Amino acid sequence: MTVKVGLVGTGTVGGGCIDVFNAHTADFKTRYGIDVELVRVCARTSEGAEKHGVPELYTNDWHNITTDPEIDIVMELMGGTTTAKEVVMEALENGKHVVTANKALLAAYGEEIETLAAEKGCEVAYEASVGGGIPIIGPLKHSLIANDINSILGIVNGTTNYMLTRMANEGISYEDVLADAQAKGYAEADPTADVDGLDAAAKIAILASIAFNTRVTQDEVSCEGIRSITTADLAAAADMGYAVKLLASANRTDAGIDVRVHPAMVPLDHPLAGVNGVFNAIYVEGALVLPCSLGRALVRMQRQAP
Repeated sequence: MTVKVGLVGTGTVGGGCIDVFNAHTADFKTRYGIDVELVRVCARTSEGAEKHGVPELYTNDWHNITTDPEIDIVMELMGGTTTAKEVVMEALENGKHVVTANKALLAAYGEEIETLAAEKGCEVAYEASVGGGIPIIGPLKHSLIANDINSILGIVNGTTNYMLTRMANEGISYEDVLADAQAKGYAEADPTADVDGLDAAAKIAILASIAFNTRVTQDEVSCEGIRSITTADLAAAADMGYAVKLLASANRTDAGIDVRVHPAMVPLDHPLAGVNGVFNAIYVEGALVLPCSLGRALVRMQRQAP
């Protein structure tokens, strides 16, 4: 059996995906008995396809992928919420399964996309949209389905975690560590999505929607970033036995579902306190997945006006 795949987007994520196909096609056959074949890749220019060794698969028109009757799966890895939405919706309309890492798209239009997928009998897979290599969406959808999930806490943005780690450990100012993160490619030239918590808000909206069997959009997430955090704040928190993290949280409350992103003082004996650098971590509490001892409660950082 052969499954044919079309890929839209050949940037960092899309290019890495091409490399996976080049290196592991035989492994897919061995493990699953299926030939997974990348048959076409789309981007504005052919540079990415050439760089990753598949220039013969290049097209500059994504319709050549979404309307090709031979393609079974469309992978949308271009990002954004405009053309990316068109790609996903047209692929589903044509009966193709979709794989995407686009958290902004899912946080804004997840219900619309999944409704169409259900109508067309297609799957939408988006494990890579939250937490990078952490398997969390699949477990929430399947492995933990017998649980009533009470809360999810996550460090889900590697850029801000890297910045806060270096500010805390080395006393580097926000401005200098941001410049360093940009130089290393961790932060974009416009870092707004990361440092203002918008990236994390999209991700926790997705997790909350799955965990609580509801629909949370990014606009419904209370959001505060790290622009106002100083090295003095981090030093004071450390003296009191806390690490400061940009936390994304979703909690079941008597009043409903509370979903937010903000800097928080995390007790040093909490598992999330030791997650440093660009690493992510997600902490789930449910009826059958009990938390370890939290020690002291998480404390939201609040700055009082002078």
